Amino acid sequence: MIAPRHPEHGASELCPAGRELYERALREGHLPAEDAGEAPCLLDTGLLHPALDDLARLEPVAPAVALQRLLRHSGERIADERRREEQLAEIFQSLMQIGERSAEEGSTPLLNVLSGKDRINQAITEILAGATEELLSVQPQLKYHTSEYARTAQALAMRRDQALLDRGGRIRALYAHTQRHIPVVVARYEQLRGDAQARTLDEVTERLIIVDRAVAFIPADSDRDMALEIRHPAIVGYLTSMFDRFWRLAIPMYPQSVQPPSLNGVTARQRAIAQLLVEGHTDAVIADRLGMNVRTARVHIAKLAATLGSQSRAQLGFLIGRSGILDQAR
Repeated sequence: MIAPRHPEHGASELCPAGRELYERALREGHLPAEDAGEAPCLLDTGLLHPALDDLARLEPVAPAVALQRLLRHSGERIADERRREEQLAEIFQSLMQIGERSAEEGSTPLLNVLSGKDRINQAITEILAGATEELLSVQPQLKYHTSEYARTAQALAMRRDQALLDRGGRIRALYAHTQRHIPVVVARYEQLRGDAQARTLDEVTERLIIVDRAVAFIPADSDRDMALEIRHPAIVGYLTSMFDRFWRLAIPMYPQSVQPPSLNGVTARQRAIAQLLVEGHTDAVIADRLGMNVRTARVHIAKLAATLGSQSRAQLGFLIGRSGILDQAR
């Protein structure tokens, strides 16, 4: 038997199936992730989110917190949206009696799982809207697409970044060296007005966003369809310290570009490859670590071998060690 199709409705509405499932989650404390198929709107609106310790389990957001989030943008809506505020208030009044947890209601969680790219972008946009100091980010191997969704997301990022700069804030971004040769990356900073700087390293960590040294966002899965919103001071402080150290080691890309130095005919990128070769990594791993495709990595390995006079992969490792190029790079 085919399950009935879930009815389409606005983000500020709670359908009967969604309300029933949400009530069950509040009573039981959690649900299996597969049960959300009965009411996918609960994930879209953030009423259910994956548990930190088990992504296959969904936990409900406290009704008071959920209601506050859903009503956050109500002031910007036209008059007919205000009617929906009253409907939500009536619905959640009874729900709060079911899931009331006085110690947790009204407080912002120190760790929050965000599911879906739209939800992640919305959370980042909301935090940046109140930022006044700085945006720190690590952007590994960016991929620029021409789809309407990608263009919309990039335009949104440009607007929120410029708004921060207009308020007197600053932007610091780290990329892999391979990104400094992509015109659209530099063009992004040429379009921003204010204190925006970018630097590059041989390789960088996974994506990281830190706002005002108070809130951080990191991926929660390999597909980047889930993210952790972190407000724990110790964790955010650790991530900020890590960024600051990387920043001091990085090479300027914008506003003033400085080319990575070459030693004895061996470029900075080839030295990075040499380090990974002596560690025993495959071509595929080297390409992934340095943000390039396997074919490009093999071209650089061939050039490195020619520079050092190597005739084989085994000999190349020996010649790298004997040449001292890794010692010179330290």
